[in-house]
Amino acid sequence: MAALLKISGLIDRLSEIIGKFSGYLVLACTLISAGNAVIRYLFNYSSNGWLEIQWYLFGFIVLLGASHTLRLNEHVRVDLVYGAVSDRTRLWIDTIGLIVFLIPACLYLAWLAWPFFTLSYAQGEVSSNAGGLIRWPIKLVIVAGFGLLALQGLSELIKRIAGLTGVLQVDTTYEKPLQ
Repeated sequence: MAALLKISGLIDRLSEIIGKFSGYLVLACTLISAGNAVIRYLFNYSSNGWLEIQWYLFGFIVLLGASHTLRLNEHVRVDLVYGAVSDRTRLWIDTIGLIVFLIPACLYLAWLAWPFFTLSYAQGEVSSNAGGLIRWPIKLVIVAGFGLLALQGLSELIKRIAGLTGVLQVDTTYEKPLQ
């Protein structure tokens, strides 16, 4: 179990680094958006590339930041059930959910997205919009995002199993979003 927890720690660090990078992409997206608006109104110039890079960055933020969100236990869940059960039951819910739903779904989606990316890369696909960007980078992020989420799911599974066996204390506290 110690070796698995070490692997889990490495995956957690990777997710944290990529999650922090995604946070900086929010700033980049905001600056690009503001710069695009200023250039458009001051110089009456615009490019579809500026709009597309914002969309790409948003995709990067969501897909690459998802593993970090899972690591922080801040993903969406069914509050009604999860909040009303014991910590041990929460560990079981998480374990079953990771094994049955999250990891297989992420691996399947990454597998489906791979040919989508490779075809785009091989063809040198470019946006059909005038001044648009190449498409393969955002399609690669689909594969990478689901791959990273599956990896983080594996890390969470290791921690949940360690929690169920008493090797590790896992914090299953979940606060419902304020609405």
